[in-house]
Amino acid sequence: MNNVLKVAAVAAVLAFGAGCTDLKPLQAEVDALKAQVGKLAADVDGVKSAVDGANRAAASAQQTATAAQNTANQALQAAQASQQCCDATNEKIDRMFKKSMSK
Repeated sequence: MNNVLKVAAVAAVLAFGAGCTDLKPLQAEVDALKAQVGKLAADVDGVKSAVDGANRAAASAQQTATAAQNTANQALQAAQASQQCCDATNEKIDRMFKKSMSK
């Protein structure tokens, strides 16, 4: 946007420096540049809205991933507790079997 304004300023200085007395072509160029600046501003607003939406989606995805990780951690803890219980039961069965075999 700044480049467009700089080009317009340079064009204006050159036109006045050359002794141009007809300002209508220059005014047409300025109007065209203003239209381009307006379009660029609208484009920037659109991009900003898209970025904001992407940021919201990323935050939501992060929350979902965190919840999934918490659920996975809980499942791991439950599985480990279940495995400990199973190991203890197997140990008891082995002791009972050995005890009955020794009699």
